Order: sequence, then structure tokens, then C-alpha cells
Amino acid sequence: MKYLKFSCVFCAFITSFLCAQTKELTLEDIWKHGTFQQEYLDVLHSMTNGQQYSVLNFDNVSGATSIDIYDYKTTEKVKTLVSSTDLEVLPYFTNYIFSPDEKKIILAINEASIYRHSVLGHYFVYDVTDKSMMLISKERIQEPTFSPDGTKVAFVKSNNLFVKDLQDGTTTQVTFDGEKNKIINGVADWVYEEEFGFVRAFDWNVDGNKIAFLRFDETQVPEFSMDIYGTDLYPKQQVFKYPKAGEANAIVSLHISNLEKNTVEQIEVGKPYHDFYIPRIKWTNHPDVLSAQYLNRHQNALDLWMINVTSNTANLVIEERDQAYVEVTDNLTFLPNNSFIWTSEKDGFNHIYHYDVSGKLVNQVTKGNWEVTNYYGFDENTERIFYQSVENGSINRDVYAIHLNGRSKTRLTNQLGTNAADFSADFSLFINTYSNATTPTQYTLHSSKTGKLVKVIKDNAALKQTVSEYKLPQKEFSTLSVNGNELNMWMIKPLDFDESKSYPLLMFQYSGPGSQRVSNTWTSSRDYWFQYLAQKGYVIACVDGRGTGYLGANFKKVTYKSLGKFEVEDQIQAAKELGKLPYIDAQSIGIWGWSYGGFMSANCLFKGADVFKMAIAVAPVTSWRFYDSVYTERYLRTPQENSKGYDENSPIWHVDKLKGDFLLIHGSGDDNVHVQNTMRLSEALIQADKDFEMAIYPDKNHGIYGGNTSLHLYRKMTKFIDKTLGKNKGKITQPIN
Repeated sequence: MKYLKFSCVFCAFITSFLCAQTKELTLEDIWKHGTFQQEYLDVLHSMTNGQQYSVLNFDNVSGATSIDIYDYKTTEKVKTLVSSTDLEVLPYFTNYIFSPDEKKIILAINEASIYRHSVLGHYFVYDVTDKSMMLISKERIQEPTFSPDGTKVAFVKSNNLFVKDLQDGTTTQVTFDGEKNKIINGVADWVYEEEFGFVRAFDWNVDGNKIAFLRFDETQVPEFSMDIYGTDLYPKQQVFKYPKAGEANAIVSLHISNLEKNTVEQIEVGKPYHDFYIPRIKWTNHPDVLSAQYLNRHQNALDLWMINVTSNTANLVIEERDQAYVEVTDNLTFLPNNSFIWTSEKDGFNHIYHYDVSGKLVNQVTKGNWEVTNYYGFDENTERIFYQSVENGSINRDVYAIHLNGRSKTRLTNQLGTNAADFSADFSLFINTYSNATTPTQYTLHSSKTGKLVKVIKDNAALKQTVSEYKLPQKEFSTLSVNGNELNMWMIKPLDFDESKSYPLLMFQYSGPGSQRVSNTWTSSRDYWFQYLAQKGYVIACVDGRGTGYLGANFKKVTYKSLGKFEVEDQIQAAKELGKLPYIDAQSIGIWGWSYGGFMSANCLFKGADVFKMAIAVAPVTSWRFYDSVYTERYLRTPQENSKGYDENSPIWHVDKLKGDFLLIHGSGDDNVHVQNTMRLSEALIQADKDFEMAIYPDKNHGIYGGNTSLHLYRKMTKFIDKTLGKNKGKITQPIN
């Protein structure tokens, strides 16, 4: 096991901190009292003048919200642009969207979640000049979006696309065939929202006279139903279209609404496709040229098309191909001459490329055995690209600038940990969001030319002071040699750790393709729980095995067609290696995880029955046959093509191997990983005559939270850990507090 150089920094930090730490951590501190809540810059927007930014502020006393403008260089508040205290019709608002000229603002109220990203709400347009208000629609709507000139707003209501003229107040209906669980216009269906990560499926052209949008025909997609128990005498049923692996997807088509001609036309490209996705559409700088990404169902062939919607011609400019799968990119950026920036893994690592308008490669901008993890934009004045990467170690993030020609690269951040940038509109300044495992989130202003610090905005000093009052052990980062690879790992030990003693070990992991759980960033609520467990005498460890991200495409894609094989082998072997340490009790090793991590922990307990004493699986996938088409087929292809890959590593087919203690947890209202997974695994365990424990949280979604839920959940898991890992060692003597 190799410890990274900066582990000693953490040790020095701990030593200097010990004298101030006196309080014992409780579960109520973490999930009830809000003891460790951080300060954030909410809904940050860079103003077009490049000198100011806006933030959504909430007044805890009055309950009012406001959009406040701050000066970048002084970070002082310049003015309040709008406050709900001055608005008769709005006691508060929860979000805001500027028009491109910043003369109007969409204010959101009564927003209610549909699925993970989608919401329905009421929205008002506030005129900054005359302070007038206009309700966009009396009914709740989705995704209101200004036209480029700010004179119109497009939105979706009841699965149809509408346009409201803000000058005369009229509303025009663009589509008429929208119907629940049949036809959707302008917003994504369930699986696109969840797996391609977007809700708004329409886009204005630069002249504001055309709207491109996607239409989803869900007619043949099988329905899934969930009982919603609520508080009424009879439960209600939620029914929605959910394409499981190998089942029918929605038929997607691309359309153009010409607002001047009041017409809607379907667009087809020159290459015939069958059973495909359109995961991204985006207008170029030319008002008649639209880009669209087409992806085959296997997701190993992605085509970028440039479509002239006036001449009805389409040019195929990029063809991405992979033996496993191609990642869809969000980083397509059109330069003034309509050449474009694109990111790709085609050389084995995610990097930035520059292409001309025809798709001919101009140059590869970034190169190396490391990943670009975020793309921030292109500054036309200096011809520099700004991006985030793991050049300084895969568990860290730094912000860089590089010229379009790939030269003069500059590292703009200098603190080891996780850095993320929000640039001013003119790219002259950026707000850096920074944290590491011992530093709460800090917001600082920097020059984008050199990275030089201009001013500290927020440093969460109050939180740091609060943390200093508790006996909190910290993460130690290292690598672990497992199955021929050096895997990233963190470990949390008890504060009074004694290497001559033997401690139970609880392993945590997620392990999904491209994921990362070993990162040098500030503590989350779950990390506080790990510290709480360490306080009680456990060692906690997390190992990112094969299939996880930021170490190159080969490392990530090794799990292709066999999810749950190499990842499980790595966790079992990691447990064996850690069990050899003199301070780990090899007979008291447990593992837990959530979602993909729950799938993993169940598999590890069953397949590694002689290694793991216990496992907790929260909201687990128990057979990939039950999960959605886009995610599952990307990594396994369809069940019809790869039944072995689906079943060999399904926990359901390994229940007979169970020896240890098993806790299975799910929310009954989980629209993502359905409770069906847990019910089917439960039935398999029962028929195999295997004892286990189970908890169902009524109407809770995949996150299992709300009210007292998180506290209840983590208390239940803690008691289970104490009962199964701590009962024979005499080390876990503190009661749950």
C-alpha cells in the first residue's frame, strides 16, 4: 500500500487540531441539527459586462428572496436587482433566468419535482427597466427559455411546445399532439432525462425565428407503475413510460418550428438510422445551421451532423467510433468562423480537439495520460480555452488555460485538492470553488490571465471553527495494489488509533462506470457518518476499482459487457489485502453501497462469502434486466445479445452463497431503481432459505430523504453495523447517540 505525499499534510493538520477537538459527533448533528452546513454562492450568474455577478440570496428571517449584484473585484454588493419584498404577487422565488440582454428575468415559484432534474412551476417575467411582472402561464409549465432578443419565451405545457410574445402578451401553440405517456414535444422523456442528463429538448436559433425541438413517441414503450401510499384511505398509482433493457425505446425525431411562417417540419439526415438516440441538438452561429448528435442504440457510434434547415441538406462532420461505447459530449462550442471545439476519448483519454466547419481536424489542443474533466469556454479575444483536468493527480482537480493552438498552457489554481471555476462573461476573471479533505469550500476571485488571487469571497470560516470543536479523524489517501493495478484509496481510522490493536473494517464503494469516490474534496454528510463510525472504533476504507473514472478509457471500459465482474473481484481482493494489515480484523470486514454500490455490496457479500462478514445494500440494482435501456445497454448491450453478461453477475443468481449478515433497504417510490429489484432479491433469498433484514421507506425516491428519513436510515444502518461487525470484538462499546 503506497501512501501519497500529501498524506503527511493531513497528519500535520490533525496534530495541530487535536487540542481543540472536544465534542463527540452524533447522528443528530449530521442529519437533524444542520451543524455542518456550508455556505454557498447560490445560482451564480456572470453579468454580460464582465465586471459583476449576481447571486440568489434568501433571508432566513423574512423568508424573502432577492437577486443581488456584486462587483467582481471588490466582491461588495452593488445593488439589489429585484427582491420579493417589493413584489406583491411573489412572496418569494426559488430560481431566476436572465434574458440575453439582462433586461428581463424569469422568476420561478411553486416548482415541484417530476423526476431527478425536471420540474413543473409557475414563472413570471420581471422587466428590470419598468419593474413590471407578467405571468407566463396560469398553468404550471416546464423549461421557460428566452429568445435571443428577449422578446419571447418558449416553454412546454402538457407535452406541447408554446411561445409567448412578451410585447403583446399573446401565446402561440406550436405543437398539438402532446399527450401523457404517448407524445412529448420539447422536453425529454424519462430515460433521456436520467441518462443523457437534460430536460429541455428545444433550442432557439441565433435570430430567434426558429426553434429546433425533439419529439418523443412513447406509444410502444412499456409502462411502469408505482403505488404512492400517501395519507389517503386508498393509495394512488403513478404510471410512467420506462424502457427497460432490451425493450422498446421512444421513437425520437427532430423538428424545426419556423415562427415567421408558422410551420413545423421534421428534419431527416442523409444517413438512415434504426433504433437510435439524438442526445444533443445545438444551433451554430449561422441562423439556418443546426448541429445534431445521432447515437446508435449500442452507443458505440456517434455522428455529428450540420443541418441547413433552409436548404434541407445535412453534412456528416464527425464520426466517433469505439469498441465499447462513446461518451456523449456537452462541450461542443462554435467559434465565430463556425469551426468548433469538441471533446473526445479517441486517444484513450478525454481531451479537447479543434475542428474546422467541415469536420476536418485542425489540431488536438490537449494531450497526455490524464483526463479533461470540465470545459469552461473559449475567450475570443485571447484565443484561450479554459478547462479543468486531473493533470495533478486523478483524485485532484485544477483549472487551466491553453491557447487554441495547444501552446502556452497555464495552471490557474495552485492549491492541492478540488478546484472548479466560474468565469466572468469576458473571461477576465473567475471565481474558484476550492476544497480538499481538510478544507471546507472556499470561494475566491482570481485573474484568468495568471490565476493570481484577487480577493476571498467566502471561506466557510464558521464551519471550520465548528469542525474544530469535534473529535473528527480525517481521510488518509493512498493507493492499494489489487489485481495488477494501483487503485486509489482513502481510509479513516479512529482518532485514538493504535496500530497494535485490531479493528473491524467497513468498506464503502460505488464502482459504477466512470465514477469516482476517492477524491480530495471536502466532507459530505456521508463522510461525517464515516467519521462517526470511526469515533466508535471502526476503520472505514474506500477503494475505486477497475471501471471507475479519470484513469483513461481502457481502465474505465474494462467492465464492458460484464458489469459486476471485475469491480467485484477488485473489492474482494482489496478486502483481502486490507485484512492482511496488522490492525485490521480480517474476520470482521463489511461492505456497503447505494444504487450501483448496493448492487456491488450484495454481490461482494455473496461471491466473497468467506471475506465479508456483512453487507448493506441501499436501493440496489439486483438484475440489470430491471434497469433502463440507455444506461444498461451502453455497458452490456441488450439482454437478447448478452444474456450471460446480465445473469452471471446478478446478485439474484448468487443468493445460495450467502453466509454473512445482510441488510437490504429501498424506497418504495424510487422511479429510477425500482423497488422491484429489492422485492425480487428478497424472494430469491427467501426461496434459498437465507436470513436477511430489510427496510422499505414508504414513497421515498432513490435518494431516500425528507423529514426524519435520513436520520432514521443512518441510525438503522449504524445499529446493524454495531450488531454484525462490533459485537464480538469488544471495541464497539459506545451506544448510538
